[in-house]
Formats: sequence, structure tokens, C-alpha cells
Amino acid sequence: MSSAEVEAAILSRRSVRAFTAQAVSRETLNDLLALASRAPSGTNTQPWRVYVLQGASQAELADKVCAAHDAIRANPALAKDYQESYDYYPQKWVSPYIDRRRENGWGLYGLLGIGKADKDKMHAQHQRNYRFFDAPVGLMFTVDRVMGQGSLVDYGMFLQSLMLAARGRGLHTCPQAAWNGFSKIILPHIGAGADEMLVCGMALGYADETAVVNRFETPRVPVAAFTQWLA
Repeated sequence: MSSAEVEAAILSRRSVRAFTAQAVSRETLNDLLALASRAPSGTNTQPWRVYVLQGASQAELADKVCAAHDAIRANPALAKDYQESYDYYPQKWVSPYIDRRRENGWGLYGLLGIGKADKDKMHAQHQRNYRFFDAPVGLMFTVDRVMGQGSLVDYGMFLQSLMLAARGRGLHTCPQAAWNGFSKIILPHIGAGADEMLVCGMALGYADETAVVNRFETPRVPVAAFTQWLA
């Protein structure tokens, strides 16, 4: 593989938020997961567990979580019943992270013509997560609760490997932490054991290149902003 091919896969990976209905074969999905499994992990623990949702199982889960999402909007007190198993985001936001988060959120909503007062449109757009953005494949990733925090580092490498492998097949993805608060619905639905913790979800399929939302690209800070050179 040439360096140009590797770079093309990395640079073309983005979070796609609108997919076509074009199916992805089980053989292709199996190949992608086999490639991703070559990701490194501490002492080769390979802590990932993957659940692939398609067809009825995917639609049924989407319906369940969308109903819960709507219920929370109608009665915010219900939010306490849907808690993440681990803190994906900080409990207190500080700069520069909150600034980047806001830039990301308002950049996306601005592209879609959603203003700060458009609560209905915000809710509807957020709920697109729970339809996997119409992707034909939904993935759920879990880890054994006995594992340490380092396994989440391993998991990140596995997920990135999967997303880059998908680009090699002309597919796109969207990794989704939005599902994490609904693990009490998701884990029983996918048949996960009591020893498993939800890490995140992911949409996978062929991008709808005509969708306005897929024009959104997130910026990156320059290398100098996060690197110190020591001699």
C-alpha cells in the first residue's frame, strides 16, 4: 500500500450524517471487522465486542430509543433514568474544548439552517442519531466491565481501524456517543450480558453525497497548537 492510499483513507474519513439505502453485504462487514481486529491492544487483550444491526433489529432499536428521547423532551425529569456508563465528556467544560464543541455544533446547525431558538429542529436533528442517519448498518460496541480504562484507548484504535478500512471499500461511517445514555434499552435489545458496558455506536454505509449535511467538515488545529518539541 502506498503512502498516498493511506493518507487518502485518513483524510477522506469524516462523520457522515446522511446515508443511502444501498446495502452492505455480510461478507464485506466481516472483512472490515477482521481488518479492524488487527488494531493493537494492551497485552493483546482485544477487548472489543461488536453487535451488527440491520433490518428489523435495527429499526426496532431505533424506535425504542427515539421514543425514550421524545419522552425525555416532554418530561426532562426522566433524564435521570438514562445515564451513561462512563464519562465520555467532562463534567465541567473549559476552554479550548468548549469553544471547539460550540464551533462544531453551531457550524453543523448553521449549515442546516437551524437557529438557536429552533428547539424542535434541534431535537429532530439530534434524533437522526437514533436512526443511524438512515444507514443500512448500525453497530454497537461493548466492553467487559472488568476491564480498565486502558481498554478504552485500545477501543479507539479499533474503531479508527474500522473506519479507515471502511473508506478502503468506498464506505463511510459516523461514530456515535449519542447512544451511550440509552444503554439500559440497547444492551437488552442486542442481547449483551450483564458484564458488558456500552462504549458507543456507529452508523455505516454509503454516503448520500447529495445531502447538505454531508458538506460539513470539522476543522483541525495546527500541529504547533498541540505539540512540543524536546531536544
